[in-house]
Amino acid sequence: MRRTNFILLLVMSLAAWSARAQLPQVQVPGVQVPGVPGLPDARRAVGGTLRELSAARALRAERLLREHRAELDRDPRGELVVRAEVVAIDITPVALEKALAAHFVVLRTEELADLAFKITVLQTPDGMSASRGLKRLRKLDPEGTYDFNHVYLDSGETDGDFPRVAARAAQTVETVGGAGGLRRIGLIDGGVDVAHQAFKPLRLHHFGCGGRQVPSAHGTAVASILTGNRAFGDLYVADVYCGEAAGGAVDAVAAAFGWMARERVAVVNVSLVGPRNALLERAVRSLAARGHLIVAAVGNDGPASPPLYPAAYQDVVGVTGIDGRHRVLIEACRGGHVDFAAPGADVSAAAQAPDQYVSVRGTSFAAPQVAALLGDLQSPDIPARDQLLDRLAAGARDLGKPGRDDVYGAGEPRTL
Repeated sequence: MRRTNFILLLVMSLAAWSARAQLPQVQVPGVQVPGVPGLPDARRAVGGTLRELSAARALRAERLLREHRAELDRDPRGELVVRAEVVAIDITPVALEKALAAHFVVLRTEELADLAFKITVLQTPDGMSASRGLKRLRKLDPEGTYDFNHVYLDSGETDGDFPRVAARAAQTVETVGGAGGLRRIGLIDGGVDVAHQAFKPLRLHHFGCGGRQVPSAHGTAVASILTGNRAFGDLYVADVYCGEAAGGAVDAVAAAFGWMARERVAVVNVSLVGPRNALLERAVRSLAARGHLIVAAVGNDGPASPPLYPAAYQDVVGVTGIDGRHRVLIEACRGGHVDFAAPGADVSAAAQAPDQYVSVRGTSFAAPQVAALLGDLQSPDIPARDQLLDRLAAGARDLGKPGRDDVYGAGEPRTL
């Protein structure tokens, strides 16, 4: 009887903890059962798991900074940036002349004609940090738009901590007609391993890395989920990492958005997260204004985390992750920018070629499932995009509190 009562109390305690989804700290209530040890340990274990999962991005950033100090630095808020670089949007000739006179150096310039703006990446004078350089440029040109060259990291785990699962038979994906031909979808992430059987039915189009293909575990996993259960003929992959220390920099992400605009890829999945940034915001706003649909992972920094971007921008569909029992992942970010929920645990994705799959976890792997459902949008079109989103929300399984909430958004989409 004592054992039965303990089990009932433990189940009730865990259920109560799950319902407290809005609290900044996840804890199991301190139920005390005389003569039965273990509940304090369970509470500590849950809290430890949350801290471990939600700290993954910070720990990875710390490791990257430690290993690549010559290329990377931090901004005043502790976010990862490319060392001694500042990005300018549409810098005027007069402002550029002032910057050059102050010993800034133009590293590269990219005209994103399809987004109607230009990026100029400036290197700070010798010995000047990116933080000091940004302040200097804003003082020289108060009307200009400048920001750090922030580095964005993926929002999921694909490493060896997750179990391998059985190899799958090669998929046969039926391609169907859409506006402009075969159904297409876009991915901004790391590179994709084209040798994996998951991509045999697809035509892959690549952008970035100077024409090189640099497969990554994260990009390969996300791409396999994005195209695994829907009829796509073409996958447009923009690799913003290229295996480099400063991979994922915001100027590369903005250029990837520009490519998607040029190729008129209507739906784009972005499973990357980072801080608010003027260049990223301009790229998102410009792409959305042209009728494209951007789907992004909300991130895994924990329920108390501030919003992460690009998911938190108003023009982006933010997706959180749930487990196999339709409960939000304890590490998932929350807030008004959460639009939908999709499986982010108990999910398998492509790993090592030619046919290996691995179990993955994180909001990175929830976002492509929603993007795939929205893949019926085959041409940039604002009214069609909005109607599609309304249909997806109307048919979603309501999770959590009745109606839309900051944990699950509109709920888990079922189908269109």
